[in-house]
Amino acid sequence: MPDTSRTPARRDGYVVAVIGATGNVGREMLNILWDRQFPVSKVHALASQRSVGAEVSFGEDEVLKVQNLETFDFKGVDFALSSPGAKVSAIHSPRAAAAGCIVIDNTSYFRMDPDVPLVVPEVNPEAIARYKKKGIIANPNCSTIQMVVALKPLHDAFKIKRVVVSTYQSTSGAGKSGMDELFNQTKGIYANQAPVQTKSIFTKQIAFNVIPHIDIFMDGGATKEEWKMSAETCKILDPSIKVHANCARVPSFIGHAEYINIETELPITDRAARAILQKAPGVTVVDHRTNEGYTTPAEVAGEDDVFISRIRKDETVENGLSFWCVSDNLRKGAALNAVQIAEVLVKEYLGAKR
Repeated sequence: MPDTSRTPARRDGYVVAVIGATGNVGREMLNILWDRQFPVSKVHALASQRSVGAEVSFGEDEVLKVQNLETFDFKGVDFALSSPGAKVSAIHSPRAAAAGCIVIDNTSYFRMDPDVPLVVPEVNPEAIARYKKKGIIANPNCSTIQMVVALKPLHDAFKIKRVVVSTYQSTSGAGKSGMDELFNQTKGIYANQAPVQTKSIFTKQIAFNVIPHIDIFMDGGATKEEWKMSAETCKILDPSIKVHANCARVPSFIGHAEYINIETELPITDRAARAILQKAPGVTVVDHRTNEGYTTPAEVAGEDDVFISRIRKDETVENGLSFWCVSDNLRKGAALNAVQIAEVLVKEYLGAKR
């Protein structure tokens, strides 16, 4: 039997806890920690009581037994990568931070807290310096992350005034249960079953459909997902940018897509924007004006970058541009971004540990 309590000795370094280790994002966090050779000496897989004793993989040979988050003692843990849901995180992220653990929180609970930095390393790594206030760093919403990675270099060059974005978000954004609902409805339709029989996560049938509704409705008619994209972009990138978001759930399993339209203060051309995006960190440009000369969500599963296609001038405003943006929402939209934050902390603030 493999040793389930620690990773191999060659990975001497930090003690890390993954909160929500049995979920889609938690499992991806474990994969990415291993893939990127993050310096760990021990990894704790944490989840709710009902998952205690379950096993999750860490690397090619390691198997970790899930421990109870409710009773876990965070003393001696250096990092917690947390993705258990906002209500759970509200309780346990501060508890972990009080024990001296740096928490990188993937839930929505702390994102707009003025004392908690909201970070995308390619965009605002300098914000990480404020982690000591509460010991918590927030991971933005998945749809926001991929958008601001693309917007940052364009904002630096052309000064973005306004963004209109329409999202096409996969069911994995609603967790494993959302993916299961798509699978079961699709299977049921082929078996002549009514989709309503397997509807519990989404408000309407998701199989062979598009739902213009993610999260709760707010005053004014926007959904909370749409509000998040606006508020988080302003906090991360520039409070003067105006963002109008339209968010929809589509019948795919992994990968979010966005059509993004920007209006800038300075003159902008598709050629200039393409050249800047090609040099931007975390961005891959696939933009050929021909069949298959663009990237779709089905092609980016397992990829780290944000992919940009269909770059073109918007002639309806003085300085406008539109482009297509896709990314793996479980990786760059969640788990990878969290690990990248930890990597910056190690490199810039903490140093090597053995």
